[in-house]
Amino acid sequence: MRNLQNEYLYSMDLCMDLLGGKWKMRILYHLASGTKRFGELRNLLDGITESTLSKQLKELERDKLIIRTVYPEIPPKVEYSISDYSMNLLPALKNLCAWTRNYAKDMDIELLK
Repeated sequence: MRNLQNEYLYSMDLCMDLLGGKWKMRILYHLASGTKRFGELRNLLDGITESTLSKQLKELERDKLIIRTVYPEIPPKVEYSISDYSMNLLPALKNLCAWTRNYAKDMDIELLK
């Protein structure tokens, strides 16, 4: 697991360390609609492996972007939800998605989801 640096030259570099890669923004996208369990997220994220999902969730939790709640049941029940930091991030992500849809339309790029 990578660690965040103590110093960044550009704020965008920290942003990319927090959200970069194929899966993290997709995970946040799905958690924005409500709390999910591991299996639900795995089913929503076409092509992700269990080990990759587990790693991404651990990093998002460590960086305080999601909340992991464990219920003392047998078998243990674990749920993931969006944190306040990510809640504040959602408007920016929605704007980025809107910009991307407009770009795709203008460039005749098909978006499947």
